[in-house]
Amino acid sequence: MLKKQLIMEKALELFAEQGFEATSVQQITEHCGISKGAFYLSFKSKDELIFALIDHFVTEITTTIDYTVKNGEYSNLLYDFFYSSFHLIDKHSNFAKIFIIEQTHTMNKEIISKLHYYNELHERIILLLVEKRFGDAVKQSKYDLVYCIKGFIQTYSGLLIFSKVPLDLDALTRSLVEKTEILAKHMSLPFITSEFSMIGKDISKNELISVIEQSIDEIEDSIGKESLALLKEEIISPSLKPAIIHGLIENIRSYPQCRWTSILLRNYFGLFNTRS
Repeated sequence: MLKKQLIMEKALELFAEQGFEATSVQQITEHCGISKGAFYLSFKSKDELIFALIDHFVTEITTTIDYTVKNGEYSNLLYDFFYSSFHLIDKHSNFAKIFIIEQTHTMNKEIISKLHYYNELHERIILLLVEKRFGDAVKQSKYDLVYCIKGFIQTYSGLLIFSKVPLDLDALTRSLVEKTEILAKHMSLPFITSEFSMIGKDISKNELISVIEQSIDEIEDSIGKESLALLKEEIISPSLKPAIIHGLIENIRSYPQCRWTSILLRNYFGLFNTRS
């Protein structure tokens, strides 16, 4: 096991028992069986470790849901979305509980900024879900429907995490699919309209290039590096066909360091499945 991964896994065990604030770097190193020097070779501080944990879990959830929505079949799209969402929330429920309870003590500007961007991306994924599943039938209410779906996820996640309600994932998913379809069909007075929605904010070229350069530095595989370099060049000077761009993004999607980058690139180039 890589040392960085070991530290994250062992630290999470302590955080689950004691919370973020009560857990010291000394306790983490003792639990890992490493020196403080070894810890600081991987993380500059406990805050950086906490950020890495948040980034790891939220990235997994976001990238999985993004792939589900963009590659899902029309008939199962809502079911697959809700099922994937709550399966991942249940999988990481211990960390989610710690984070919700102690987030006010751990929020620095970097974490707030990243979570804000994850939230924006999550809204865009749900908007795509709504557009693919319901089309023009929800043209006037789609933005409001996005926030309703977000509300379902937040409310039922809290119920599952804090009340220890037994999770029947299939029953929960089917219930939320039914609720969503009722809203989509019958909503006549949407509160959030296109004029008020902030969903759809795009990352700038310079920001995306910076993310790509960071990913190039973080991976060692030559195919991944070359694919990222070609994608960077395509942003600067477009010349490739969409099928080639799609293939390059698929080349990097499996690397943990590139999951976030692949989502940004797919959004930037508008490459997602729109089958109906």
